Amino acid sequence: DSLGYPSHPYRQSQMQEVRKLENRRHLINIGIAGACAGNVMLIAFALYGGRLSGMEEQYRSFFRWVSLGVTLVALIFPGRTFYVGALSSLRTRMMHMDVPVALALTLGTIWGAVNTIRGGGGTQGGGEVYFESLTAVIFLLTVGRWLQHKHQLAAHDAIELLYSITSQTARLISEDGSVRSVPVEGIAQGAKIELRAGDSVPADGTIISGTSDLDCSMLTGESRPVPVKEGDRVFAGSVNLSSRLVMQVETTGAQTRVGRLMTLVEQLAERRPHIVRLADRVAHYFVIAVIACAAITAVVWSFLDPSRAMENTIALLIVTCPCALGLATPLAIVAAVGKAAGKGIFIKGGEVIERLSHAGIMYIDKTGTITQGTTALVSFEGDEAIKPLLAAVEKQVSHPIARAVVEAFDFDDSDLPDAEVSQVLGGGVIAKVNDHELVAGSPAFVQSRGIELPAWAENAVLDAAGKTYSPVIVVLDGEVKAVTGFGDPIQPDARGAISRLRDMGWKVRILSGDHPEVVRVVAGELGIDPQDCEGEATPERKAEVVEAAVSRGQRVVMIGDGVNDAAALAAATVGVAVRGGAEASLTAADVFLTKEGLTPVVELLEGALRSVGVIKRNLAVSLVYNLVMASLAMTGVINPIIAAIAMPVSSLTVVTLSYRSRTF
Repeated sequence: DSLGYPSHPYRQSQMQEVRKLENRRHLINIGIAGACAGNVMLIAFALYGGRLSGMEEQYRSFFRWVSLGVTLVALIFPGRTFYVGALSSLRTRMMHMDVPVALALTLGTIWGAVNTIRGGGGTQGGGEVYFESLTAVIFLLTVGRWLQHKHQLAAHDAIELLYSITSQTARLISEDGSVRSVPVEGIAQGAKIELRAGDSVPADGTIISGTSDLDCSMLTGESRPVPVKEGDRVFAGSVNLSSRLVMQVETTGAQTRVGRLMTLVEQLAERRPHIVRLADRVAHYFVIAVIACAAITAVVWSFLDPSRAMENTIALLIVTCPCALGLATPLAIVAAVGKAAGKGIFIKGGEVIERLSHAGIMYIDKTGTITQGTTALVSFEGDEAIKPLLAAVEKQVSHPIARAVVEAFDFDDSDLPDAEVSQVLGGGVIAKVNDHELVAGSPAFVQSRGIELPAWAENAVLDAAGKTYSPVIVVLDGEVKAVTGFGDPIQPDARGAISRLRDMGWKVRILSGDHPEVVRVVAGELGIDPQDCEGEATPERKAEVVEAAVSRGQRVVMIGDGVNDAAALAAATVGVAVRGGAEASLTAADVFLTKEGLTPVVELLEGALRSVGVIKRNLAVSLVYNLVMASLAMTGVINPIIAAIAMPVSSLTVVTLSYRSRTF
């Protein structure tokens, strides 16, 4: 503070403020460039009209001086960007479109300034000025830069990711036994905190009191609740589903498992290889060709007609100004991104579309991606009359299976009888309903109460287990009435979508944190080779598998929805987060799909292919147009005025093609 740099607490919105300021700078440049171009063009209309109807020299000279002054404003402020880019391009020896733009702006301004100082115009002893063309170039290219900036991939911040995942407060248990809510940052190692039903675990630690079920799907991908008891380790980001727990804190913040995972996400995102965009590759050779042609034009015309050497060179630089080339990609991307958003496909940047244009390996998480990501009643065998009694019992239990029963049966509260319920953690429930005893739970729990399963019930249990469903047996007054199966249903469109992905050349593989047997069964139902699937994959393992494939030169698409997928999403060539995904996975991903199922993935890839086709067509139109007009300029057929009039034609063509093309 004494050095003049006062400290401030970290605020999650800081990055957003920086982006707003950057966007504002671009918009100010567009405003200045547009105002300058508009005013200079109005003056140009007066000058061209005066040439036909006659204009006194003092007015002609005044208008030219005003145009020169306004053009200098455009050069100094929004035009400065092109000079900075040109110098950077020369330093790196990678030719960029800023080089011919800066050259054309410089020569055109010097030429116009000299002719303005000399006075006159046309047949009255002076030369032409092309200030309207120069300011139009600055305006069009500044708009193109803003469009590129608007859809640029934002950098990820591990701290922001961490804030979005873990709880920022905890229920601290004081030495006197009282409980108070405190910020997680203020909790020391060894502190005791209380976890109530529905609480998110704010730190890594060990359970020292209580038993409950945890939802660890965000971290592990395991769709089933995980029972925990005294002595078990728990990790930040998990959610307590049922009973009260007391845990002892070991690590908080960035030192937790999820904190280390988010740091890994940022590191992988920074190491992601940059794919040189198609427009940049084309521009490199285009710039070299334009500069070479300009030099040839100047030299040849110096011998043929020295008075026309500068005029024809400037005409060449103006007519080949890469406005259309600079707009070809951003306009196609803006149009494609806008159309994709209308279909629930949100794409973060243009590079993403180009990365998706070539088939490779696609890793898909199971829970919440291939499957619906929720526990649901998927099978019921037995007496239908037991359903309202079972619903009355499960309505009073805070467990995913209980919620699935209530949602599946969908009875009105008025239709359900009263029930007295006692929950046995890890086993099931025992209840009194209408003077009857109802027991519902796992086969082991039911048999532990001395209840024998009839043959039909045993077969139903075996069938459910074979499909990796969790069987729950319902018993009324000692008699087995029903066997229910609970699982995570496969998305209805999964098989068809995966078949279409294969037809497009993609190698589809499952990478899941769920049990290997569950993954194997799901793969079998979708026709995926079990050898191409991996279960019980930790977040670190997922990232390792994806990064290894990328390092081998493969184009890898990772599709997931949880925190456990975030590192893999960041490591992939393109990461795709699906509907309902955790905030961290959405931030780490390049694409977010708002619609359920895998069909949107197919639509994304098909749209990307069509979008790249539009980009290539735009570039082809721009290059052919520039080739024809450059030939006319080099041979002296067109002068700078005609070049200035013709220059926007290719830009307008590109704009029309971009917005009328079908992409998504």
